[in-house]
Amino acid sequence: MASGEAQARSQLWKISSVAVLGSFLAQMDATVVNVSLSSLALELHTTLSTIQWVTSGYLLALALTLPLSGWLVGRLGARAVYLWCFSAFTLTSALCGFAWSANSLICFRILQGMSGGLLAPMAQLLMVRAAGERMARVLGFAAMPILLAPLLGPVIAGALLHLASWRWLFWVNLPFGALALALAALFLPRDRQARRPSRLDLVGLGLLSPCLVLFLYGSERATDPLGLSALTLSALLFTVFIWWARRRKDKAIVDLRLFRDRMFSAAVIAQFLAQGVSFAGQMLVPVFLTRSRNLSPAEAGLLLAAQGLGMMVSFPLVGSLVERLGNRTVAVGGALAALVGTLPFIGLSGQGLAAIALFVRGVGLSCIGIPSISAAYTSVKRDDLPMATTALNIVTRTGGPTLTTICTTFLAGRLAAHPLAPVSNSYGATFALLCSFHLVLCAAALRLPQRVRKAPADPGNGRT
Repeated sequence: MASGEAQARSQLWKISSVAVLGSFLAQMDATVVNVSLSSLALELHTTLSTIQWVTSGYLLALALTLPLSGWLVGRLGARAVYLWCFSAFTLTSALCGFAWSANSLICFRILQGMSGGLLAPMAQLLMVRAAGERMARVLGFAAMPILLAPLLGPVIAGALLHLASWRWLFWVNLPFGALALALAALFLPRDRQARRPSRLDLVGLGLLSPCLVLFLYGSERATDPLGLSALTLSALLFTVFIWWARRRKDKAIVDLRLFRDRMFSAAVIAQFLAQGVSFAGQMLVPVFLTRSRNLSPAEAGLLLAAQGLGMMVSFPLVGSLVERLGNRTVAVGGALAALVGTLPFIGLSGQGLAAIALFVRGVGLSCIGIPSISAAYTSVKRDDLPMATTALNIVTRTGGPTLTTICTTFLAGRLAAHPLAPVSNSYGATFALLCSFHLVLCAAALRLPQRVRKAPADPGNGRT
């Protein structure tokens, strides 16, 4: 018995390590070219406004393919989808390195983003299927490298640009991709018996994928007419999609009946709000520090590092805390800590207080995701895990842009309405709005279950 348990545990960590590597590379590639846009524009003889699509195209392509993940798993199996996506991601990384013009690089980056968009939900699904009752601890292990990936991207890019050509920003993925593919082929369990082939909901896909792309595009440009038009069209497509998906039921690209489960709905709402307040804060804090408190970008960056430090300190402990204290206790505690870390910015005056507040905020934010995600997955049947992964990832991806757009629009309106008032007043009111979202997050965390039912074991786990 002990030998079998040790073998199962070993297999679980092998699967998790392979899954995390794929998600890490996809997340890192979202930011790896940010510091090199000026160099790319110069090298490829184009404008900065054109070359920024190397980043924007990648992020929009991520959203474009996300609704397909549940259907593809049912058709091919999670292992096959993961291997195909990782192969495509590695191949398109090579093509990006061989790009001969700005247009070719943007095209290859879009293809890379389409394959990368499926890596994160596939990694999540593989870990959840294998983890069982260890889900919270495994998700805590996986969160750290995925959290570090966007931060390491610019650092790695800076080093590569100093030592070599910009092409190595993409070629650096090749050895890691080859290693990850070999490990995935060896360690990932075969899951053909878990497939549930179905016809692709082309109408639903044609509504939801453009809806997500237009929403993300419009959120970044909410203050100009083109961005507002994109958001309006996105809302229209989403309304039609809801009507269509309710008619199609389990044949829809996303089965909305999942949200009838109170535990799943509570977990998804908590995750949406957690991502929203996190992204909105990342937008507001540096702008507030530089424009209202007259700090340099370098000084603001050092203060923001306190939030990242808080997250890094607490993330490894969250899984064990959930197992000991329960999902609701940890999530509510994290939501309250994040609120406490945001409140001082309403009337902030000292840099020391800002660093402490951001550290507390980081600790709090890191304690919400794992309890809500584990509650969401354990609330659905095993056969519905691929569809739940799709739904959860879509909602998570839209949380940040939604609350960021609301806070940005509110701040712009306050600044325009009170041009003679101190700028700090408008920022204080915007942080008060952000704190109100934190309060809603606390209420959502209270709806999470204290203990979730034990997930069934994976019949394919350990068999390759």
